[in-house]
Amino acid sequence: MARLIKFEITTPEKKIYSEDVEQITIPTQSGEITVLPGHIPLVAALKAGELRVLKNKEEIIMAVSGGFIEVTPDKVVVLADSAEHAADIDEKRAEEARTRASKLMTEKRFDAEEFALLSAKIEKEMARLHVVKKRKHRYTPGSTITQ
Repeated sequence: MARLIKFEITTPEKKIYSEDVEQITIPTQSGEITVLPGHIPLVAALKAGELRVLKNKEEIIMAVSGGFIEVTPDKVVVLADSAEHAADIDEKRAEEARTRASKLMTEKRFDAEEFALLSAKIEKEMARLHVVKKRKHRYTPGSTITQ
């Protein structure tokens, strides 16, 4: 039997996922990391991107943005600004949101704070689009990709 690690992902609105899993691959500001049971303790800043969870040989894919992760040998906690299961992302709406944010970047001048907020919005929408497109291209009837 595979060793498991407790995994939780929470946003300010709700708990998105809480299960014992085999491994978690997380986008951090320092690069992508994969956490297995027994991992050394770690705290890192979360980057917008694709988060993958392996449970019972099934891969669960989510889009995440902003926040922090805390890793201990037996638990991983992700406190994310936003997180969505791939199946819950509407590709058309994500593309429209990315287009609106990109258009705003070119239309007016910004102070540093506005620029950072719009940049983060574009990064979030790009991550959502990447996750939903990857899921769409990888999914075939009978495959093991979930959510």
